[in-house]
Amino acid sequence: MNTNIVITLDTRRQKKDKTYPLIMRLGHNERTTSIQLGINLLEKDWDDKNRIVRKTYEGVNTVSRLNNIIQKKKADAMDIIFKLHESKQLPLLSITTLREKIQLQGKTQSFFKYAEALVAELKKAKRIGTASSYQGVINVLKTFANGKTLSFTDINYSFLSRFETDHKSRGNGINGLAVYMRTIRAVYNRAIKEGVAEKESYPFIDYKIKTAPTAKRALEWELLNKIVICKIPIKHRCFNARNYFVASYMMYGMNFADMAFLKKTDIVNGRINYRRQKTSKLYDIKITDSLNKILSYYIELNPDSEYVFPIIKRETAETQAKDIVWARKRYNKRLKDIAELCGIETKVTSYVSRHSFATQAMLMEVPVKAISTMLGHSSLKTTETYLQSLPSNVLDDYNARIMKNKKSKPKA
Repeated sequence: MNTNIVITLDTRRQKKDKTYPLIMRLGHNERTTSIQLGINLLEKDWDDKNRIVRKTYEGVNTVSRLNNIIQKKKADAMDIIFKLHESKQLPLLSITTLREKIQLQGKTQSFFKYAEALVAELKKAKRIGTASSYQGVINVLKTFANGKTLSFTDINYSFLSRFETDHKSRGNGINGLAVYMRTIRAVYNRAIKEGVAEKESYPFIDYKIKTAPTAKRALEWELLNKIVICKIPIKHRCFNARNYFVASYMMYGMNFADMAFLKKTDIVNGRINYRRQKTSKLYDIKITDSLNKILSYYIELNPDSEYVFPIIKRETAETQAKDIVWARKRYNKRLKDIAELCGIETKVTSYVSRHSFATQAMLMEVPVKAISTMLGHSSLKTTETYLQSLPSNVLDDYNARIMKNKKSKPKA
């Protein structure tokens, strides 16, 4: 480990009263910097050999206690260094970043400030949707905390339980709470990795995030086909919505944001090659004849746009995010109209094409791992959530087969 700390008097910076600042001299990757300890001493009051304050120093009542405080600050700093070394992060850090991490020690790190710094990072990375989601959770927590600043240690099992109770008392659902809790957990995990929060204080070892089964979002094939074959004129208010829904289904259940950012340059040699906005996973999808008709229509409709679909109108990341939010709201409204046109009583939203694709793939006995890859999920558990409930008619068919088999068995 090429990192160390030495307590020393910085004799290069004499003050007007002839004292010098006591510092921690940090050495890292063949570079050095200093961390102020907030103590100024005359040269005669510093024992450079033993790295302690001499008893001649009159600035405190107990010099021994002052030396203990100084050694504790060094020990705390070295503890951060060792943790970063164990996590293999230390060699990757600049000396400036390492100094900032050490300077945070002993201070009560605000969960809100840290989380809002993450929001700024996400915006810089143009992950506006995730940034907006994080900011929403921060705002909810601030309201619950009633204006108080929260440290990471404040967010313990008791705090999360009280937050859960408050959330439910307002008539909110358990799955909405789960979204908040996952965000809090993600921020906490990041803080631990960066040495800002302690593993020992991690509340999610004891607090378990709860979820409730959601209503089925997938449409049965007969209902899906009604949307596909429904004759909707070009000038009809639902024309684009129907095309978006069908195109999404044909592109592995592509979500709306990815459709919005789909570029004409992503279409190469009869295939779609693009990276998913949320996970950066690379997709390579073959374009069928039916899908090609939809894509070609929009490419020809907007020859000057770099995007396939006429969803994004502006240039900055934040305004593009607003374009998508507004277009998605209109899309969902039109999908409701399409459901009425097709005589579909089930609620149809932008998520339905994605869930329907996954369910139909399952019914065709496509392996779950393959479905997970096509959906771009990072784990099979997420895919299993999509596939947690088979359509009722399939269960009825299975039950009929079981009953038929039971009747055909000879009596004992």
